[in-house]
Amino acid sequence: MELFDVIDSKGNPAGQIVSREKAHAEGIPHRTAHIWIIRKKEGRVQILLQKRSQNKDSFPGKFDTSSAGHIQAGDEPLESALRELKEELGISATPEQLHFAGTFPISFAKEFHGKMFRDEEIAFVYIYWEPVNTAELVLQTEEVEEVQWFDLEEVYEQCGKHREIFCVPALGLGVVRRYLKSIEKN
Repeated sequence: MELFDVIDSKGNPAGQIVSREKAHAEGIPHRTAHIWIIRKKEGRVQILLQKRSQNKDSFPGKFDTSSAGHIQAGDEPLESALRELKEELGISATPEQLHFAGTFPISFAKEFHGKMFRDEEIAFVYIYWEPVNTAELVLQTEEVEEVQWFDLEEVYEQCGKHREIFCVPALGLGVVRRYLKSIEKN
């Protein structure tokens, strides 16, 4: 059974623990780690998106964040990000290779597989810039069907319009875009 820290409005653990099932049934706030794998190609920024497995409890078969997962009770965001990259894509990253970009809220209620799914999260966003050969990735098939490179700006424009293809959180892409702009200035 997965257990999460219940969090306050800033994403800090509030001293209570809740099961994944109860958190998503009742919309209890918890934390996630989102890792965006990016590269520059022909002068454009691309992001690697994963296509979620058809058996996922939310947004099955849709393209989403490169790698993401819940932060287990007692864990820190960075250690969860490193674990998710390894589990979902087979990437053994070091803490120095993940660059913290910020946080954003996720809040929605939607029916999947005939059951209501309520999500109240604070997502901790990390950027991974290292070279990635998609042919060498080891995908966790229970979670990920495939991965593809997409143009970041095109996905940002399309994610609100084509929800049948993407479930990428626009606020998460916004964090990535702000981070990239901030490092361009430096």
